[in-house]
Amino acid sequence: HIIQLKQWYQRRVAITAGKTIKTCYGPKGLNKMVINHLSKLFVTNDAATIIKELEVQHPAAKMIVLASQQQEAECGDGTNFVMILAGALLEKAIDLLECGLSPSEVIKGYEMAGDKCLEILETLVCHTVKDVKNKEAVIPVVRSAVGSKQDGYEDFLAELISDACSKIMPTQRSFNVDHVRTCKILGSGVLSSTCLQGMVFKRNVESDITSVKDAKIAVFSCPFDIGTTETKGTVLIKTAEELTNFSVDEEKLIENSVKALADLGVTCVVSGGKVGDMMLHFANKFNIMVVRLMSKWDLRRLCRSINATALPNMVPPTAEEMGSCSLVQLEEVGDTTVVSFRQEREESAMSTIIIRGSTDNIMDDIERAIDDGVNSVKVLSRDQRCLPGAAATEIELAKQLMTYGEQTPGMEQYAIKKFAEAFEVFPKILAENTGLKANEVLANMYNAHQDKVSGMNAGINLEADNCEIMDVVERQVFDIFLTKHWGIKFAVNAACTVLVVDQIIMAKQAGGPKPRKGQADPDDE
Repeated sequence: HIIQLKQWYQRRVAITAGKTIKTCYGPKGLNKMVINHLSKLFVTNDAATIIKELEVQHPAAKMIVLASQQQEAECGDGTNFVMILAGALLEKAIDLLECGLSPSEVIKGYEMAGDKCLEILETLVCHTVKDVKNKEAVIPVVRSAVGSKQDGYEDFLAELISDACSKIMPTQRSFNVDHVRTCKILGSGVLSSTCLQGMVFKRNVESDITSVKDAKIAVFSCPFDIGTTETKGTVLIKTAEELTNFSVDEEKLIENSVKALADLGVTCVVSGGKVGDMMLHFANKFNIMVVRLMSKWDLRRLCRSINATALPNMVPPTAEEMGSCSLVQLEEVGDTTVVSFRQEREESAMSTIIIRGSTDNIMDDIERAIDDGVNSVKVLSRDQRCLPGAAATEIELAKQLMTYGEQTPGMEQYAIKKFAEAFEVFPKILAENTGLKANEVLANMYNAHQDKVSGMNAGINLEADNCEIMDVVERQVFDIFLTKHWGIKFAVNAACTVLVVDQIIMAKQAGGPKPRKGQADPDDE
């Protein structure tokens, strides 16, 4: 009996992990104030960020966290869904175990219900995005993904994200989320955020030239300066003439190298290292704009954006190695100086969303919402199917699974019915977070879903003051099929993994300093 209590305790710890973030679920979800181990403050309702910054120690709770992290890696959204569902499944499993069912019977029932769930999902598809490149077709789906993070800004952000993604949507290869960049600039408000084709860097230009149209760009990953010799030398100057002629040869060498770039038609140079004063002087003389980027990753992204090749040495580039850009200019956004590389052609490799906000916390949260929106477009490019949102899918699954449980013989039927009950937690949480009566909402939802024709599209209207039910297809509230599909898979796997464990054995942590990562322990040799 004591061992059973210990098993239930470790499962309850895992349930607590799900309950911790359930108040963040949905558009009316509350924020958490998280302070990480570096004393950095986060104010967010994004489950992925909360989980990432928390240090979860208990192994059972870690299993749930790992499942949600896998969901983040697969779909970029739906982490909260995984944790809440896994927590609810374990909570229902404890009821079954207390009634006398064995863990193996519960696991078998859960696995049967999970497989049936994925079958039912295929029949609940209510909308398909015909063209992912079409901005207007993508907006409703992105709005639902962003609305759960930034209630009130969802229409504005959905249009911004769809605009950024449609400009860089490739025709052949898969969509890459890294091609949509963000640049946070303090000041103004969220509604002042804009999107442009190309890239923006919070830098100043090195040269006197601040704007170039139809620029031909040479990109160097090395410093924009003349190379120095490895050996040291001492120069003895005896006359005034020798002193004046001392730096003439060096100046001629630098002038010739910059002139060679100007003769090729180069009007802008981007360097990944320091810019020499003499080089800068001659760049100004030949009207060449010079920009310095500190990050090698930014240099690579810029090369992708302008279709250039980064050269490791100071040599004149060939026509294929040079990049082109419609407009390179120094701009002032608020009181921040930025260098923008704008592309005016129809399709560009990169697009940037400039985020404005009154505080850093607001901009960080908007950035996370944009990240979820861009990920939803990526998932949509793989599978264009959508499911009814606003908890309509969850109630329909609960209803059909309950019927399936009643038709299943054996002890597994109890586990399947409890699995169905676990889905009821989602409309309840949405109602509680909005301030509605949870039981009344649940009753209204089940009542609406009895209609076999239009019932499966009945969801909660969170904008109404009372427990009103709406047609989610009419109101264009959609969930992405793959996000739900993988979410259910990961949640069921995590719950079954915790249930199959009967004892946790932990080794005592060794004393002394921990070995550095990447270095072998000298005692092992």
